[in-house]
Amino acid sequence: MDARLCAAIMVAVAGVYLSYPFCAQKCTYCNFASGVARAEETSQYLRALAAELRAHQWQWTPETLYLGGGTPSTLPLDDLSELLSLVPSKPWREATIEAAPGTITAERASAWANAGITRVSLGVQSFVESEIRRTGRKHTALMVEREIATLRHCGLTNINVDLIAGLSGQTGDTWRESLDWVERLNPPHVSVYMLEIDSGSRLGNEVLLGGRRYGAADLPGGDQVADFYEMAVERLGSLGIHRYEISNFARPGFESRHNLKYWKLEPYAGFGADAHSFDGVTRRQNPESVREYLEGRPGESCAARIREERFFVGLRLTAGIQPHPEEWRLYQITIDRFLADGLLETDGASLRLTPRGVLLSNEVFQEFLSP
Repeated sequence: MDARLCAAIMVAVAGVYLSYPFCAQKCTYCNFASGVARAEETSQYLRALAAELRAHQWQWTPETLYLGGGTPSTLPLDDLSELLSLVPSKPWREATIEAAPGTITAERASAWANAGITRVSLGVQSFVESEIRRTGRKHTALMVEREIATLRHCGLTNINVDLIAGLSGQTGDTWRESLDWVERLNPPHVSVYMLEIDSGSRLGNEVLLGGRRYGAADLPGGDQVADFYEMAVERLGSLGIHRYEISNFARPGFESRHNLKYWKLEPYAGFGADAHSFDGVTRRQNPESVREYLEGRPGESCAARIREERFFVGLRLTAGIQPHPEEWRLYQITIDRFLADGLLETDGASLRLTPRGVLLSNEVFQEFLSP
């Protein structure tokens, strides 16, 4: 990509990601680079994060901001306000904070709004208490209901609710119960993730060992998880909350502006441990662990593989992509095979996953990656 074009794109649509990799407790299914916060380490981290922001050369105007983790909703309010004051261009078109149920108060919600936050992503995962407890979480459905009411009262009406299909002990009835709660609470955005078993999580390791802790023996099978997902697609669609990305559903106009940058290959800058950046040409990753980040170790960078990424990232979007003529030629055999198999569909200009292709998306994506 031409450097001048890249610079023009960044000025117009760049986003900022801030990483706060600390939680009150580690969920059993989590394999993220996050952990339980210790006061001294948290203070050191916030100083380092503020220093990284101050040292950054802002040659472009941030459009969106995303504060993720971890559980950034536990950030001390003064620290949150200071961090956000170091990002120029407030008010942003969208500014999201990830929050865990049980951390939201009227004081916090008001402070978030005053600091420039416009959107809250609430990691509910389930509204069924037996499922919640097996993840290590402590909230209840009624707690979530109260906290969403608090957010709305404080002017934060752009709310996302996260759900996970495939939690231990989950059944068709309990999954419908969680979807019933979504209908009752009426958020404008819902994320539905199919549980992935990863050896980096306590639950995943227990599954691989054949154990029973964390409900490992009671996980629903893959076909059942796919059924849950399709049930969510139908139910949310009936509520006017339509899928625009494999795991994300929204009412019109409430799609996550920041997350769309990832899927559309638009630039963003990441700050903090394990934060990623993309300038349209190069991808960069900060040190993954908090310890390495605090030690000032250098991150890693590599040239983006734009052509491949357009397929395995862009095809996540319901709208799909519009391949260039040379891309049609390069991947013609692969595309034709997936069209014949009913995993891709095309109108001649656009290429997108079919409903069946969504469920087998990883098999599709890997075919567009060079060895």
